[in-house]
Amino acid sequence: MSTELFKLGRQIRVDVLGEERVAKVLDQADEFNRDFQQLVTEYCWGFCWGREGLDRKQRSLLNLGMLAALNRGPEFELHFRGAIKNGVSLSELQDSLIQIAIYCGIPAGVEAFKTANKVLQELRESGELAAE
Repeated sequence: MSTELFKLGRQIRVDVLGEERVAKVLDQADEFNRDFQQLVTEYCWGFCWGREGLDRKQRSLLNLGMLAALNRGPEFELHFRGAIKNGVSLSELQDSLIQIAIYCGIPAGVEAFKTANKVLQELRESGELAAE
């Protein structure tokens, strides 16, 4: 495992998902899933997210489209939160979810908006996002 890619991946993962989430899945990994968490951190977050061709906002939007298309609800929720941390505006998110509905199907759009509304409500209630 590349130590530099792992370090880079861990930092990006923390920046996007938050220290609490990363500590939960990475630092507390058990013997069964430790190697998998190292792989995800190095390969997905270090090698992929660490590249310079796309910025984090672009990567977040791509992930939302792919995760919606694949019907990966929990990961969609995680990356929706990350998209907000990466500076994707609510207007950009709204238009992205509409595009998801058109290209992935209305049921995918319904789930995407349902998840988005849940996350937005939680962020507003916690004070992390200004109330409308």
